[in-house]
Amino acid sequence: MMEMIKLSLPHIGTTEIEWVNKAFVGDWVVPLGPNVDEFERRLENYVGDNKEVVALSAGTAALHLGLVVLGVEAGDEVICQALTFSASANPICYQGAHPVFVDSEPDTYNMSPAALEEAIVARHRVTGRYPKAIIPVHLYGMPAKMNEIVEIAAHYGIPVLEDAAEALGSEYHGKKCGTIGNYGALSFNGNKIITTSGGGALICPDEESARRVLFFATQARENRPYYYHEHIGYNYRLSNVSAGVGCGQMDVLPERVARRRAIHQLYKEGLSNLAGVTVQCNPTEEFDS
Repeated sequence: MMEMIKLSLPHIGTTEIEWVNKAFVGDWVVPLGPNVDEFERRLENYVGDNKEVVALSAGTAALHLGLVVLGVEAGDEVICQALTFSASANPICYQGAHPVFVDSEPDTYNMSPAALEEAIVARHRVTGRYPKAIIPVHLYGMPAKMNEIVEIAAHYGIPVLEDAAEALGSEYHGKKCGTIGNYGALSFNGNKIITTSGGGALICPDEESARRVLFFATQARENRPYYYHEHIGYNYRLSNVSAGVGCGQMDVLPERVARRRAIHQLYKEGLSNLAGVTVQCNPTEEFDS
C-alpha cells in the first residue's frame, strides 16, 4: 500500500484552542471581536513599518479589496505576474478589468522588471492609458525585485499591490514582504506559513486607508441609524473564531519561518552532488526568503 506524502501540513501550536475557546465563552462567534482585534495587532507588530492590517476571509479577498480601494474599475488594465496561482489574477476580473500578464525572470521566478516596463509602454501605446495597478507576486516566499518594480511603477504613476500570500516572514532589503508596495495581501490558507484554517489580510499604508478597506469588507454600510449603501460592499471580514487560531499561530511564527529555511538548506545540501540539479536560493544578501 502506497503511503501518501502530503504537500504542506498545517502545524498547530499550543495556544490555538485557548484563543478559540475565548470566542465561544464570550459569544464572539461572528466576523468581529477581540480575537480579530488581537490578531491584527500581532500582525501589525510583526510586519512593522507603521503599517495597518485588516484581517479578511481570504488572501483573494485581500487582493480584491486592494484593487477596490485603488480604484480599479471595469475596462481598466492591471499588470499581473504570469507565473503564479490563479487567485492573483481572478480579482482583476471581479472588477471587470483586464489582466496584462508579465513574464518572470530567472533569479527569483518573479516579475521581470524589464518585462514590466516593456508591458507598461506597450499598453500605453495601444490604449493611450497606463495600467491601473501592478500585482507582483513573492512566489513560494521568494521576494520579487521590489526596488526595481517600485521605481518603475513610480515613474509611470502606477500603484503596486503586492501578492505576499506565500511570503509572511520573507524580507527584501530588510523590509517585510507585503510592506514595500502601496498595499500587500497575505494568506492564511492551510498550506501557508501560518493558518487560520482559511483567511487573509491586507496590509495598508495608514489608518485612513485601513478604515476604507474595513468599510468595503463589511458591506459598505454608511454610518446611519438604518441600512443605507452608496457603494457595492463585500462580506470579507475574518471570523473571530478563525482569528483565534491565528493568534495562536503567531506565537510560533518565528519557529515556522526558521523551519522553512532549515528545510531549504537540507534540500540544498542533499541535492548538491546531483548533476544538472540546482536549488533556488536567495540571489543576493538583500533577499531573505
